[in-house]
Amino acid sequence: MKSLRIQSALGLLLRPCAAPLVTAPGLRAQARWAHKKTTPSELPLVPEPIPLVPDVNTFLTVIGRGLKQHASKFPTWEALFTLTTDQLRELGLEPPRTRRYLLKWRQRFREGKFGIGGDLKHVENGIAELKILETIKSPLITARQVVNVPAGKKIEEVEQNEMVPVRGFTVDGVRTITGPYALPMKYGGARITVTEGMWEDRRGHKVDGGERRRDEIRFKRRVAERKALRESQGFY
Repeated sequence: MKSLRIQSALGLLLRPCAAPLVTAPGLRAQARWAHKKTTPSELPLVPEPIPLVPDVNTFLTVIGRGLKQHASKFPTWEALFTLTTDQLRELGLEPPRTRRYLLKWRQRFREGKFGIGGDLKHVENGIAELKILETIKSPLITARQVVNVPAGKKIEEVEQNEMVPVRGFTVDGVRTITGPYALPMKYGGARITVTEGMWEDRRGHKVDGGERRRDEIRFKRRVAERKALRESQGFY
């Protein structure tokens, strides 16, 4: 009986060690990616350009933050969406927050999350025209909708399938189109022109040094104010 127990114990000790079922998240990720090879199907997705943003220069212009100055560093649309963060650093995109901002907008574009004017279909040389489409609902009710139409055409000359409803624009009164970057046209409607920073995420303004240094800066300010008060009272 004793010899059987010894054999069983030796069998457990000599059994090949299996990988644990549960490991630390960090170690698990490293083990998974250490031998991973990139295949063509796993390369970053390159989305199709859209009418408002047909090329690299326009993309970097609309997302703002001065990125259009780096347009010459991206020879093709594919390069813009496939370069890694290390390659962007080698190209001179600094500081790091600039690279992170570009990577964030690349992913948004892949997902179809565009800024204002991203749903425009009729754009020529960076300019799109908007018109007001009126639909009579009843003798007392007329619905008005902002649509994108081919350049130079009146709303009466446009086929129904050429009219593209656009988000972010409304009709004020009877003839006025309001919305971001919409400029009125002489004969009715409005015009949108590609403008630097029209999709830009505006950075917030730091108050008292931001969250990390706010307490320190406010403490030093209170000390300085108390010192100034005592000096004015003749204690120093």
